[in-house]
Amino acid sequence: MFINFFYLLKAYGVPVTITEWMMLTEALALGMAHSSLTGFYHLGRAVLVKSETHYDRYDLAFYSYFQGIETPVELTEKVLQWLEKALPPRYISPEERQKFQEWDLDELRRQLEQRLKEQDGEHHGGSNWIGTGGTSPFGHSGYHPAGIRIGGEAVNQSAVQVAAQRNFRGFRTDTTIGVRQFEVALRKLRQLSSKEEGPREELDLDETVQETGNKGGLLQLVWTRGRKNMVKVALVMDSGGSMDPYMRICSQLFTAMNRSSHFKDLRFFFFHNCIYQHLYQEPSCSLSSAIRTDDFLRMLSPDYKLIVLGDASMAPSELTMPGGSIDWSYSNDEPGIAWLQRIKNHFDHAVWLNPIPAHFWARVTGNYTIAKIRSIFPMYELTVEGLEGAIKKLKVRQ
Repeated sequence: MFINFFYLLKAYGVPVTITEWMMLTEALALGMAHSSLTGFYHLGRAVLVKSETHYDRYDLAFYSYFQGIETPVELTEKVLQWLEKALPPRYISPEERQKFQEWDLDELRRQLEQRLKEQDGEHHGGSNWIGTGGTSPFGHSGYHPAGIRIGGEAVNQSAVQVAAQRNFRGFRTDTTIGVRQFEVALRKLRQLSSKEEGPREELDLDETVQETGNKGGLLQLVWTRGRKNMVKVALVMDSGGSMDPYMRICSQLFTAMNRSSHFKDLRFFFFHNCIYQHLYQEPSCSLSSAIRTDDFLRMLSPDYKLIVLGDASMAPSELTMPGGSIDWSYSNDEPGIAWLQRIKNHFDHAVWLNPIPAHFWARVTGNYTIAKIRSIFPMYELTVEGLEGAIKKLKVRQ
């Protein structure tokens, strides 16, 4: 039954499964779409979409598939008079329902055009003409799981029009993040710290009472972790060069980080293209702000959560060769990839955020170095969805 819609949903990024699709099929067989495209739109969204973050993708797929099938205004005016009288609901036998399991959208459109040319009056309870009741695919208040509702409830706002309005764009997670989204994601890191990390040094009064009661009055002290924040974060950012187009989003990250008051410690460091034996404490990456990378590793304990932000795009020599630094006056005795591996090994939690959309990683200039760095760091694109994935990874010890 219109299986192409299933594949189109997946193509638009809606993670629909065969189980959910079969559930939708059963719901249609039970008449839960009320023989209307609008009913099908809402039923499909309720059954197939597991998260509101996919509502917009569902709308895009729905509009793409059903575009053109909505009831036009001139058609509504022509036939609404025929549909003023509706028959009461009739019983549809399982045998009758079985006949409607498969249908073709183009054929449905052709049949509607043909009916409009031939029909000259109202019809009720039939199986062919535009009317009410019965099993005709055209009209309202009847039964046909793949019909086109004309009149009846919500006739002036078809499902395709609703989908075209795209009221759920704000729920999307594949858009570039802003200050607010950064703050929300970073707050999740704070919530983790208060629940899962730190020493158990505060008395949990409720649990103490519960456990003491369970032991027949024998005092059982239960200790819990305090609500103070224990998370320490280090943000290491690529600065200048190929990162210039992403300056705005980097500024948003700075804003969100600087607004954050829920970390025990927060450090910022910078590099240009690749990390070698020096990091920098200013985005200009001048020697006056340089610190040795070995000192950086000694300065930060392994329990810091490391976030590296950069496009990972550079000449292969910058990553793989001694002396490969792009800076003519700077000489690296070890290849950058050795330093990246050393940094990754030092921290218990480390991720790489890439502002380049993930579907370009294999095709852009620099795809070789992106692939190499991805073999060391878990890499996520700099979208809401990608950031949430990185935060989840930072919660798990490597």
